[in-house]
Amino acid sequence: MRKIGIIGSGYVGLVTGACFAEIGHDVLCVDNDERKIKILEGGGIPFYEPGLEELVKKNREAGRLRFSARTKDAVDTCEVIFICVGTPPKEGGEADLSAIERVASEIAENMTEYRLIVEKSTVPVQTGRRIKRTIELRKKKNVEYDVASNPEFLREGSAIYDFMHPDRIVIGVESERAARILREIYEPIKAPIIETNIESAEIIKHASNSFLAMKISFINAVSIICERSGADVMKVAEGMGYDRRIGKEFLRAGIGFGGSCFPKDLSAFIKIAEKLGYEFNLLKEVEKINQEMRHLFVKKMEDLLWNLKEKKIAIFGLSFKPNTDDMRSAPSIDIINLLRKEGAYISAYDPRAMEKAKEIMPDIEYAKDPYEAATDADAIGIVTEWDEFGKLDYKRIRNLMRTPIILDGRNMLDPEEMRKLGFIYRGMGRG
Repeated sequence: MRKIGIIGSGYVGLVTGACFAEIGHDVLCVDNDERKIKILEGGGIPFYEPGLEELVKKNREAGRLRFSARTKDAVDTCEVIFICVGTPPKEGGEADLSAIERVASEIAENMTEYRLIVEKSTVPVQTGRRIKRTIELRKKKNVEYDVASNPEFLREGSAIYDFMHPDRIVIGVESERAARILREIYEPIKAPIIETNIESAEIIKHASNSFLAMKISFINAVSIICERSGADVMKVAEGMGYDRRIGKEFLRAGIGFGGSCFPKDLSAFIKIAEKLGYEFNLLKEVEKINQEMRHLFVKKMEDLLWNLKEKKIAIFGLSFKPNTDDMRSAPSIDIINLLRKEGAYISAYDPRAMEKAKEIMPDIEYAKDPYEAATDADAIGIVTEWDEFGKLDYKRIRNLMRTPIILDGRNMLDPEEMRKLGFIYRGMGRG
């Protein structure tokens, strides 16, 4: 059992802290947002992630998971400190590392004995060097420490499972002591451990996310070819996916990716390459295709309705993916804004994300359920593939609508079944 401090109690930090506590460690989660800490100490969680509220409650009651608003508390009591603060994109696309620098300074100023400081946040390569430099400049005593990198590979909506059953655990270290400690921390989790230097670990995260984003944009580009030629992108992807060199994952055509990771990491990796003297044009095209898919969705809606002005469009799904309330870089935001720019009236529904969506888009209508959203609608646009949307009574929906049109941006419904119910149905890349 190790005493572990988690600095930053957002999506990554809270999941990481709760899971470390679950496998037996003594964990202190820190966040400078006192409102968030009060929520956690009161037994709640500040965002939705399946199973997380129960896991936090269980380990809090067992005394393995505690919370604080002071970084000093973690530095004073925890041998290992994971930095899990946000690295949001700047206007030019590069990562904002000011929170990383602030935390590194606070750790340095409060260290009195050995500490292992671990980057968990997604950071540009060579950030580890900057953390070390900050600590050297700010530390008040001649204490030993190590810096390491341990990138996370958690998917929102399945983050607990991903932590407990990872494909691999990557540790970037500079000393045997740091490697031994990290191996001991992760010993209860049975997965291959990839040990590298810090720079390689940092690049592994950006390269992995950029490659997955590339697969999504590739199949979305293929979907345009399929649609124009009479092919079905679902069958094309199935045929490709059986090739073990390609794999089935991330070959689902639609309106593109969003969220806090892929768009940010892709943009950051392009900037990292530029700083190192390389124009990563392949990834620039991945970004371009991703944005084009939102415009294509709106163009398809316009083609179906002839004119968008004063048409009521029901939007099913707002979060960037199902099983989360995260609205960061959600495709729904661009799509709704584009539709409204053309004069459309929006009625939206999402099982989890409406409260957060209201903060971003306060001027649209939010329905209590999909049926209310569809009432008197000229068309439905499916934007997030929540399981709920596959189980609706579409015969009832057909009777509620003004015109029976469905534009399925996630290809989650059966085209023939929808047409038998009397819908005009269009998907993405399905001829």
